[in-house]
Amino acid sequence: MKKLLFTLSLVISLPLCAYQTETHTFKGKQTAIEKPVTVTLPDGYQESNNYNVIYVLHGYSGNHTDWTKLTDIEKLADQYNVIIVNPDGNLGSWYLDSDIDKSSQYETYIAEDLVNYIDSTYSTNRSKSGRAITGLSMGGFGALHIAINNQTRFAAVSGISAGVDVRPFSAEFGLAKVLGSYADNQEKWDNIAIINNLHKIAAGNTAWKKGADTLAIMLDIGVDDFFLEQNRALHQAMLKLRIRHDYIERPGSHDWHYWNKVIPYQFLFLTTHMGQ
Repeated sequence: MKKLLFTLSLVISLPLCAYQTETHTFKGKQTAIEKPVTVTLPDGYQESNNYNVIYVLHGYSGNHTDWTKLTDIEKLADQYNVIIVNPDGNLGSWYLDSDIDKSSQYETYIAEDLVNYIDSTYSTNRSKSGRAITGLSMGGFGALHIAINNQTRFAAVSGISAGVDVRPFSAEFGLAKVLGSYADNQEKWDNIAIINNLHKIAAGNTAWKKGADTLAIMLDIGVDDFFLEQNRALHQAMLKLRIRHDYIERPGSHDWHYWNKVIPYQFLFLTTHMGQ
């Protein structure tokens, strides 16, 4: 009996990631802040196209390399054909313009200096519809704070595990360095809580229309996160004011395992509410 030998050729097709990540250092024209920024360009980036940009903010004690070192976020640049910008918000700036530390003007740095730098360096969609912002923990607060106070700049925002109300944590996370002590500056602490800024977005934010003046908002928090109670309170306040938003609680804690799991959902949400 003859034995017939067959060779089975199995070809597995895997998605190719051809994004390009680069780091620049520039000095802000308004703030004089000089920090590095990590930028990821999608596969096939061309100067002849105008790309949407998603700004992604790191957490307390982090830096501009966190997201690219600890997650696969760069692959999302190819998937959604967007530019991803990871700025450095210093160790504990909370992305605020501080009255206590005049060198810490990170709301203006992100919303003005950084946006202008990216728009002048890369081929971007320079309208509001071409920009979105997200971040985790301190960066989640920063994203919400900056987007709410600069609504002509950003079409969509998401806060991941965000410190949306830091008053219960006044002795932690370096907050006193940028806000002063809670005992002596309670009004300032009250004023930055996201729940106390909803009046800025309530009008006209009861419906989402792509390209409209409304700000699309998403909150995402793990059920074992120490910021959970404040996120739930914010969600309920937004419901009461009929402010349209997405709110998600998932199993998980305040860690990179959770953030790795949820960042693709943030990009899906953000890009859905951006222009073409």
